[in-house]
Amino acid sequence: MSAQFPYENFQDVLKANTEYQSVFEDSHLTGTATKGLAIVTCMDSRISPLELTGMKPGEAKILRNAGARVTDDVLRTLVLATYLLGVNRILVMPHLDCKMASATEAEIHLLIQKTFGVDTRSMEFRTVSDQKAALQLDLDRIRSHPLLRNGVVAGGAIYDVHSGQLEVQDF
Repeated sequence: MSAQFPYENFQDVLKANTEYQSVFEDSHLTGTATKGLAIVTCMDSRISPLELTGMKPGEAKILRNAGARVTDDVLRTLVLATYLLGVNRILVMPHLDCKMASATEAEIHLLIQKTFGVDTRSMEFRTVSDQKAALQLDLDRIRSHPLLRNGVVAGGAIYDVHSGQLEVQDF
């Protein structure tokens, strides 16, 4: 089934893109992360991964999802990035005041059910009750993955969306 693009719902985006095109200059960047960094972080719009790490476009790869979790898809992407896109270090960066750390899996499902009448229990949202423990588990998944390129290092830090501080985690 084919549907037409919903122009009326994206007028602001398309207008902004037209304005962007008028001043756009090709950066001539490649798809390689020139600083060798991949950042796994949350989709929370309060996080500007490049800015908070002092990076510029083209210097790092950014992977975002709810809660900054290292899912199978994140691992798939990291394997590709370590072989084909110049990534040799990975920063996993969840953040304080995260919705995925504010409730249990069951509570999130119930909230969606009560608010919208949709049963989402067939999905796993990967909520966390202990961000440090979840971060350690996610780092262990990366560090033990047999297909990541040899020599790739991974570290974790929790970002404070209110102060801008990265709190490095030593594990």
